[in-house]
Amino acid sequence: MSKHLRKPHDLGGLEDGPVNRSEHAHEPWEKRVDSIMRLVSDKKRRILTVDELRRGIEDLGPGVYDELSYYERWISSLSNILIEKGVVTIDELGRKMSEVEARWTSDREVGP
Repeated sequence: MSKHLRKPHDLGGLEDGPVNRSEHAHEPWEKRVDSIMRLVSDKKRRILTVDELRRGIEDLGPGVYDELSYYERWISSLSNILIEKGVVTIDELGRKMSEVEARWTSDREVGP
């Protein structure tokens, strides 16, 4: 019988502590990630499916998967799939990330 190699998301049957089911406030960026997923998977656009999102998350690999939070996995998967499908290029994504980072840094320097 061959040894089953588990992917990092495959936790079924393993010992672990209780699941924390308490509600928590989501960060604004987490809400945006959820909104992006809803937009790209809606009936009008059908750019990607929940199954594709899940596949992208499962493909992140053990080191990356374990280090990322729930919505960080989502945005990583979404980004990779949108690049795969040619919806956005790596260059476009990089430029936009630089714009957002510059805006975030500028906002922090000005302060409240």
